[in-house]
Amino acid sequence: MQSILVASSKGGCGKSTLSTHLAAHFCVHGKRTALVDLDPQGSSLRWCQRRAAMLDAPLAIDGSQDRWHKAMPDDIQQVVIDAPAGSTPEALKSALKRVDAVLVPVLPAPFDLEATAMFLSALSRVPRVSSGELPIALIANRVRPTTQASQRALAQLHEWPYPVLAELRDSQSYVLLTALGKSLFDYGNEVAQEQQSLWQGVFAYLRKLERRVKPTKG
Repeated sequence: MQSILVASSKGGCGKSTLSTHLAAHFCVHGKRTALVDLDPQGSSLRWCQRRAAMLDAPLAIDGSQDRWHKAMPDDIQQVVIDAPAGSTPEALKSALKRVDAVLVPVLPAPFDLEATAMFLSALSRVPRVSSGELPIALIANRVRPTTQASQRALAQLHEWPYPVLAELRDSQSYVLLTALGKSLFDYGNEVAQEQQSLWQGVFAYLRKLERRVKPTKG
């Protein structure tokens, strides 16, 4: 079982959109998937409810309750954990003990870069991170490739000591699909495939990690 934590201290950076799309991708590709929502607001849980009637729906787990990991069935193959806004490593201690990787979405804007840099600095002091046991990777989100502001921010992001797995476009598709309990990975048309291609670095990274990762702590 591979577990992924999607986290950032910055609100509005796309954690829930990223988490739900990851869960949908794994489900569409036949993996028994659980989506754990640590946020009391429950955005990912509501997405799961909208998707529940579909054959490839993940198991929804309310992570705002203590000992949420006890609700995890033995046959789950993939776990995606959606962290709340304003998270700190201390608040995420339980999840950080169990996951195999942390994905941090970042908006290409100065305030977001500053907030993310502070979050990453705090994460770097977590023993599993500082020892190299728990890898961290970045996903640039809502990128507008034709703007100079995005290009400057991306250039700065690529200088950080963490891999940037993808540069996802600023698209209303995510908003519309999330509202329906769906994802880009539910469609095979040309427009969807173009957007899906931007995620390939994320899935290649996770496949590579899955081949080498050791079982997480229970």
